[in-house]
Amino acid sequence: MATLAQLLAGDQPVLVDFSAEWCGPCQMLAPVLKEIAREFSGRLTVITIDVDNPKNQTFAASQGVRSVPTLVLFHRGTPVWRATGYRPAAQLSRELRQQLSAIEHVAQE
Repeated sequence: MATLAQLLAGDQPVLVDFSAEWCGPCQMLAPVLKEIAREFSGRLTVITIDVDNPKNQTFAASQGVRSVPTLVLFHRGTPVWRATGYRPAAQLSRELRQQLSAIEHVAQE
């Protein structure tokens, strides 16, 4: 299994969900992210990181995460998009589709 650093550095974009168990909006976002993972299967990897886990706090802080849920889209190790707070599936899908199209367009050049 790839490490987080290897996963983020790969060619496939990675959507990181910075979350916490006690966070109501995070719990509401979880099924949305499952739907997004299915919709973008093969184009995007979705992972959730618990910011309360001591192992994850340094990474969350390095990404400027100050509230949850925070979503950060990485491409080749670089954050290219971020959003904070709950988003309905249709809105998140639209935003990600736009970001992935831009990433794929640049990759084709």
